[in-house]
Amino acid sequence: MAGHSKFKNIMHRKGAQDAKRAKKFARLTKELQVAARNGVDPSSNPRLRSALAACRAVNMPKDNIERVIKKAESGENSNLEEIRYEGYAPGGVALIVEAVTDNRNRTAAEVRSAFAKFGGNLGETGSVSFMFSNIGYIVYKNDNKNDEEILEIAVDIGADDVNSDANTHEIITSITEFNNVREKLDDLLGTPEQAELVWQPENYIQIDDEQRATSILKLIDTLDNCDDVQGVYGNFEINEDILKLI
Repeated sequence: MAGHSKFKNIMHRKGAQDAKRAKKFARLTKELQVAARNGVDPSSNPRLRSALAACRAVNMPKDNIERVIKKAESGENSNLEEIRYEGYAPGGVALIVEAVTDNRNRTAAEVRSAFAKFGGNLGETGSVSFMFSNIGYIVYKNDNKNDEEILEIAVDIGADDVNSDANTHEIITSITEFNNVREKLDDLLGTPEQAELVWQPENYIQIDDEQRATSILKLIDTLDNCDDVQGVYGNFEINEDILKLI
């Protein structure tokens, strides 16, 4: 059903960091490199199609994109690997950190240091991911389209849910339907503000303490500023009054 999304509250720090143009381009370049390993023809490589769409959405220069594709075409394989870290922030908040790195030891040390510095604990793979669902997440600006109309359009083409408020429409899909829904929405509504696979919490921990909220957000910012980190996701919701104080 359409309605207020707690998920947006969880994602707000990530969105603030992603506003940094160079950082966003670096993340998308890595995603292109990983996606292109499975073939450079977008028509037969859904992950590459999705990565290219994300690049277009942030107006990444065409030369940047072509450079990555040409390297993949020539058989020049990057030594990047995808790693997922899981752990807890202060207050029992679960965090998932996704990274793409060419140096596993370096990235692990940076992630472990961030958790330790701000009172968190890095756990084993699988220690918190069972509390999340891996989903497709597509965002459009709310330009006065009827909320129910957007819901109907999205569900008709395979989306699971839509959350709308005064600013945005958030469209949720399964992993398997993500590319199909994104491409159909692109034809119907134009290029989205955001379209990616994310980790959505099954339940949320309410944070009402300013000190705890500050520690959690500092931890997330530190992780997010790591060059190898692609995304940080947590199962918390910060009280709006507390958020204004930070």
